[in-house]
Amino acid sequence: MDFNMKKLASDAGIFFTRAVQFTEEKFGQAEKTELDAHFENLLARADSTKNWTEKILRQTEVLLQPNPSARVEEFLYEKLDRKVPSRVTNGELLAQYMAEAASELGPTTPYGKTLIKVAEAEKRLGAAERDFIHTASINFLTPLRNFLEGDWKTISKERRLLQNRRLDLDACKARLKKAKAAEAKATTVPDFQETRPRNYILSASASATLDDTSCPPSWAEWKEEYPGGWRLPCFFLLPLNPSVTRARGCLSLPKDRKLWNDEVDKAEQELRVAQTEFDRQAEVTRLLLEGISSTHVNHLRCLHEFVESQTTYYAQCYRHMLDLQKQLGSSQGAIFPGTFVGTTEPVSPPLSSTSPTTAVATMPVGPSVAGLAPPGEAALRLEVTPPASGTRKARVLYDYEAADSSELALLADELITVYSLPGMDPDWLIGERGNKKGKVPVTYLELLS
Repeated sequence: MDFNMKKLASDAGIFFTRAVQFTEEKFGQAEKTELDAHFENLLARADSTKNWTEKILRQTEVLLQPNPSARVEEFLYEKLDRKVPSRVTNGELLAQYMAEAASELGPTTPYGKTLIKVAEAEKRLGAAERDFIHTASINFLTPLRNFLEGDWKTISKERRLLQNRRLDLDACKARLKKAKAAEAKATTVPDFQETRPRNYILSASASATLDDTSCPPSWAEWKEEYPGGWRLPCFFLLPLNPSVTRARGCLSLPKDRKLWNDEVDKAEQELRVAQTEFDRQAEVTRLLLEGISSTHVNHLRCLHEFVESQTTYYAQCYRHMLDLQKQLGSSQGAIFPGTFVGTTEPVSPPLSSTSPTTAVATMPVGPSVAGLAPPGEAALRLEVTPPASGTRKARVLYDYEAADSSELALLADELITVYSLPGMDPDWLIGERGNKKGKVPVTYLELLS
């Protein structure tokens, strides 16, 4: 393993510097570079997009798969990059149980026949649900996951880099500020005559070495001439350490001033580099944050596709249940002839209409007609005379297209006359509009008193 000790020490030093800067900012002991208002708005918008995307994704998963154990299993298969096994939907499982029950209880009995019909409808509903879940997962859930696991991770990484660059920049600013303060302090040279004691007498040779500005000779010259640190006849002692402080009343050497000048130059250079890196990282992060608008457009398109798939699913369910209702109504008419209860509480309305006010009414039974054929196209070709009593007005709730010539096409909100005939399917009535007549579904009507 390639172990670079210098790089490790350098990284540790950078980390420590950032930690110190961050702590001082939290305690209000250091200045912090603030981002502009537009950048802060972009950050807030990105955070809000991420939070709401997570919530929408999580709740959509619950909608498509209410079973938490199944969701955990699908998550594990996805992380292991394995195909999720096909799972039977609740509707398909119910259809299987009903079919088995009909087989055991007798498929020729009325109850067994009804079980078989309902099982077939539930099986179709289960297949429609499976298609809806598959379509919604591809067109809606997958783009949301891709954003959270791809684009958002990239944005988060660049934001962390920007935070580190900002800490480095503020640390360089603080270092430059301290270096300039130390330089200003070092350049203030004390007067040698004022800082020496009153009874302090320099020898002639020592006084001669000083110029008119009271600046001492270089440390190398003093050390070369007086290796012991002082001259025996002289009472002036020169310290062996060149770091002379003003607090002790000693002289500030030229090398100290040069040292602080070099420190200031180094701090300014580091500040320029840190500022350049911060500006570059800020621009990269800004571009990524502005890309959130494109993410919104993509999610909007996916949302439209999700609504479209959900609309198709519920439309299929409505058609399947309407067919089942017709089949059960025919069976009920065969089992219980001569009875009709016209309960007009509508089932799920067409997707393009709004739910109307529920109306419940009872249609009276017309007089029996001997030898009347079962309702159908052949029967309706006969001139059916409406009963003298029992006709009622009805308001059409939704548009209805006639499936064949035995049915009457309807338009929403129009008024027609309806009546029933003995032995007729209880889910259907005879409707008249002008000189036209035909079968109309009860669920599309609101009977008026």
